[in-house]
Amino acid sequence: MEKYSNAEAQRVLDEKLDHFRQKVRELLPQKDWDIIHDTYLFAADAHKNQERKSGLPYIVHPIDVATIALEELGLKTHSVQAALLHDVVEDTEHTLDEIRERYGEDVATLVGVLTKKISENYKVSKQVDNFRLMLNSINYDIRALLIKLSDRLNNMRTLGSMRTDKQMKIASETDYFYAPLANRLGLYEIKSELENLSMKFRSPQEYARIDKKIQSYMNLYRKDIEDFLKPIRVALAKEGFHASVYARPRSVYALWRQMQSKKLSFKELEHVHLVQIVFASDKSKGSDKDQCLKIYSIITDLYKERPYSMINYVDQPKENGYQALHVQLMTKRGGWSEVHITTEEMHKNSQQGCVMHSSESIEQWVEKFKGILKDIARSSADSDFMKSVVSSFYNDDIIVFTPKGAPVVLPKGSSVLDLAYEIHTNLGNKAKFARINGKLSSIFTTLKRGDRVEVGTSDEMTPLPDWINHVHSYKARRSVKLALEKDTNAKEVFPYKVCPQCHPLPGDEVMGFRPLDGKELIEVHKRNCPLAIELSAGEGDNIVDVSLPVRPYWTYETRISIDAVDRAGLLRDVVDVITTRLGLYINSLETFTQDYIVSTHVTLLVTSAFELDAACRTIEQVKGVEEVRTN
Repeated sequence: MEKYSNAEAQRVLDEKLDHFRQKVRELLPQKDWDIIHDTYLFAADAHKNQERKSGLPYIVHPIDVATIALEELGLKTHSVQAALLHDVVEDTEHTLDEIRERYGEDVATLVGVLTKKISENYKVSKQVDNFRLMLNSINYDIRALLIKLSDRLNNMRTLGSMRTDKQMKIASETDYFYAPLANRLGLYEIKSELENLSMKFRSPQEYARIDKKIQSYMNLYRKDIEDFLKPIRVALAKEGFHASVYARPRSVYALWRQMQSKKLSFKELEHVHLVQIVFASDKSKGSDKDQCLKIYSIITDLYKERPYSMINYVDQPKENGYQALHVQLMTKRGGWSEVHITTEEMHKNSQQGCVMHSSESIEQWVEKFKGILKDIARSSADSDFMKSVVSSFYNDDIIVFTPKGAPVVLPKGSSVLDLAYEIHTNLGNKAKFARINGKLSSIFTTLKRGDRVEVGTSDEMTPLPDWINHVHSYKARRSVKLALEKDTNAKEVFPYKVCPQCHPLPGDEVMGFRPLDGKELIEVHKRNCPLAIELSAGEGDNIVDVSLPVRPYWTYETRISIDAVDRAGLLRDVVDVITTRLGLYINSLETFTQDYIVSTHVTLLVTSAFELDAACRTIEQVKGVEEVRTN
């Protein structure tokens, strides 16, 4: 990225300052305008000799952060002041005492929380210790987290001016920490933007590929989508609803994550776009729930509803306060379209964050957050701090029920064991089996929203080492670890140069980590590897810029899946193409056929991602083969 000239930099500063001042006049009381202006002058003078990597005056960054806090998050005067001052103590000679004397205790405390602490001996790492400090600020006030999110969002929007290794560090910790935090606070638009920006910098080729597919999809089905929406608009207007009905594509990151988690290709995705119905609530028509259900009744008269697809987040909001009614309807093309029904107030909450409206669920979440942070602080596993926090709070939640109907909130992806430990530690330690909706099930079974779960116990049961691989929540992980004290200090060691989880190949977008002891080989991961993202968030200073060279006689093990329509000689032809035509070695092969559909999994030895891609394209040419996927 080329640096701004002096004239261009001044123009950008003037434009941003004008916009900020306009928003101050629109959104803050007139009595506070002067103090905001004074705070800006103080910050501008403090940063007067500093410049961003892009060549812009440094004060542009505090202005941007304050504008986001004010305009996008709805924060008020003291928070906007703290946003303007958030780097003053850290990056200049000014002190917190000066800020306290000039602007008061509230502003000074917020700035103090936002100021990174410099130390010669960090408990875990600089990144993790600063995360801990920021999270502990919730004991004072949640505004500090929101200002920090504003800071991170601006940094991500301007990340293009940074070196590649810095981009990897910042993008990974954003994906691992800040985006899930925004989700937990109900800031869905900010969460989505952070996720997309993180992926765009971390894996630009993959991002561009999916983004292009989304655009092609929306262009191809534009008329079909409009034909689906038009009858809904007409029917709602006829019933007196003032509603906005529109379709929007899901984000690149959201679709990529679904493709990864469910092992799907883009063309196999069911919901590339969502339909949003946002209506003005009219109390004369009943409660918000009554109106949502009325709209649900109207649209299911127009289109066939997918059985059991309706989810009622109006009566049972997510833990961050999100409310809506979800349902899937059949389109004229025969596919299913997901529809979200919300009031304008619900929709506003999902954009700005329910935390801004002091909802009861957010207050409960904050209190729960404080309790868990205290529990984590008391434990000795400092190196597990980030994983514990993320697993407890930065995932979407589900609600399941005990046999007596008591609701239990758990992180999405939780197992029966998580539920048992959430109810009581002894119940978890003695869990042996479960009945989920009346069906006998394993205690390792992943739960779904709305499941009714009975946990069966045995006095002979005790936690086993592999239980740690089947629990998701912080409370369950900690309880299992305490029960397995002999394994508490065990460390996971990967004696390989390449990550055994993501199996990177030459030609893949990769990143490396220098081991803390400096003795072992550098660990190489795909940039989207969950382990790499986790390491980047806690050990970002150890990232090194690496690439895997293609060596003709150096092969890597990889796995592909082949879907095909059965015919005589199909498997013979597939094996012949791989071994004879492509000259690749097969380490293992398993295949099964059901109703003339053949699923085959092959472990190959290849020299690079390019060779693997070429192999997949060649195998797809075999008669009967429908699709070849890499795993």
